[in-house]
Amino acid sequence: MERITFKEASGVYNALKQGQNYVDNCGLDHKMVELIYLRVSQINSCAYCLDMHYKEAIHAGESPLRLISVSAWRETDYYSPKEQAALAFAELLTHMPAEENSDAIHDELKKHFSKDEIADLTLAVIQINS
Repeated sequence: MERITFKEASGVYNALKQGQNYVDNCGLDHKMVELIYLRVSQINSCAYCLDMHYKEAIHAGESPLRLISVSAWRETDYYSPKEQAALAFAELLTHMPAEENSDAIHDELKKHFSKDEIADLTLAVIQINS
């Protein structure tokens, strides 16, 4: 079965590229974004993305220990409260359970991020999920 590629859907590719360019330049901490990308890639079981974002995180200065432990971030003290808030938000947006009350996650986000930064985080998670 032949599937469409970005060659046929160049408009989609260009739109995604614009979104990624925004995330790359919006001011969010690059290492934190790579942690988010790696965690979402684990949830989505995407080997290509896991490989790419592990390498990009290492290149950005992230430690292998924090990267291999990110799936168990709640059980370690390797991640700052700000990173924990971002990881919880990324997981929420990736799983998006309909009945979940996410007020506590949003309350924690607001302690560490401005409304604009929360919007930027939302786009970062949308980008990796797409």
